[in-house]
Amino acid sequence: MLRVLVGTAVVGILGYTYVIGIPLRGASLFDYFGYFTNLTSLLTAVVMITTGALALGGRRAPAWLVSARAVSVASMIVVALVYNLVVPGTGSAPAWVSMTLHTALPLTVLIDWAFVPDRAPQPWRDLWVVLPYPLLWLTVVLVRGATDGWVPYGFLLPERGAFSLMVTVAALLATLLASAAVVWSVSRLRIPRRMPASADGQAVAQP
Repeated sequence: MLRVLVGTAVVGILGYTYVIGIPLRGASLFDYFGYFTNLTSLLTAVVMITTGALALGGRRAPAWLVSARAVSVASMIVVALVYNLVVPGTGSAPAWVSMTLHTALPLTVLIDWAFVPDRAPQPWRDLWVVLPYPLLWLTVVLVRGATDGWVPYGFLLPERGAFSLMVTVAALLATLLASAAVVWSVSRLRIPRRMPASADGQAVAQP
């Protein structure tokens, strides 16, 4: 239930922020979701709502959906690291929105991933699955920067030069892979499942 509520709240926050802010500046919905934070938050919310709904129905999430959840957690860690360490305090969204999307949501999904035992250990051979989504996003952003001049973040401006952009992209991908390694490692934590009480009234934990 909590996943569904959090995911729905995130969708609501994104909608609210778009309505009160971006249209007043004449930007399109495409530009709004050109920001990695906004797009990743939306995709993460969809994954949370879907997995939460399956859990409420007593059904296990399929392996591909668990992988998508792992990718969303790793991507949200990158969102938190870049915003809080590289470009803190930037952006025009209300402070509470920035705090929610850049700090509270990443922490929530990481804690959920670590302590709710409804995900299988992720195979190390599948670590590459974290790359297609951000690579596609980076490709679109860099093409737009070179054509219409629009980029969501200053560190991706084309006037910084090809070498600087390559270094930035490499650093972002390295951060993503490091974050994914943490997510994959956490998936191997053995969290005890709570079982019904035994005959003497004591709860029985099952690994």
